[in-house]
Amino acid sequence: MKYRIMIKMLMLLTSRRKVTARELADRFEISVRSVYRYVEELNVAGVPVDVVRGRYGGIFIADTFKLPAGYFTRGEYAATVNALTAMLSTVEDGELVSALEKLQREQKSDKRELAVCGNIIVDGGAWADLGTFPHKMKVCEQAVRESLCLEIDYISREGEHSKRVIDPYVLIFKQNVWYIYAFCHSRQDFRTFKIGRIKGARFTGRGFVKKEITKDEIPLNFEYTSEELIPVTLAIKKDAIADVEEWLGVDNVEPYGDGLIANVSLPDDNMLVDKILGYGGKVRVIAPLELKERVKAAAIAIAEEL
Repeated sequence: MKYRIMIKMLMLLTSRRKVTARELADRFEISVRSVYRYVEELNVAGVPVDVVRGRYGGIFIADTFKLPAGYFTRGEYAATVNALTAMLSTVEDGELVSALEKLQREQKSDKRELAVCGNIIVDGGAWADLGTFPHKMKVCEQAVRESLCLEIDYISREGEHSKRVIDPYVLIFKQNVWYIYAFCHSRQDFRTFKIGRIKGARFTGRGFVKKEITKDEIPLNFEYTSEELIPVTLAIKKDAIADVEEWLGVDNVEPYGDGLIANVSLPDDNMLVDKILGYGGKVRVIAPLELKERVKAAAIAIAEEL
């Protein structure tokens, strides 16, 4: 009985995005205390359900949440549809009918869904995700376009988990990473958030008026200074040419012996060594010597861990 109610609660939330605890208690003939207990169990199961107290509060599910195709196996998917169909034979519930229709319309496939933002198609998620990144992009893009406030569940690089209400201003794509630049209500200042680190986001129902901002106000280096760059010479094997050309640009890669050579200025940050190692020996540092030694030391450390 408990799990039947939890499934119906989940379907109702995905359909309406917000309900009150009293409404759920009355609908399913359980106590408000049981409602909160079931919500906590949904959270433990990985469903981003949030409880907001107060006059305008309620039980919310993130607007970025969707039951992805990979959420169920084919057998589980069929069993869920059959169970909901059986419920409808004994319980008349309009919301349950709507939820069942949405499940039946889902196309079971292995294709990754793409986010369509205006004239841009985006697939920026990790290969291992279950299609959550496109949903985040759609919500963030809509919030930027329509000046809508978002409440986000954010996890920092240090693992700090926080809830933020933000006014999104602009989406930024830099070095293969998507960011959203927004005014953060809790910090009372502008902040830059990585979209990949947003666990969930929901519309608060409020809008905001944007003020004029310039690119110089956004705390991301769109252009490196000469002090942040170092001259690098790389020897590139033939089977890595295409990948390196996409990294450095075709204008910076020239024929050299049996392969190619690149003379470029690159940011000397923590990602440079990792990037070179990612080519698995197909890219070799000729100069500077200090960078060459760092790549060598990192490779030795990896080998020792194997």
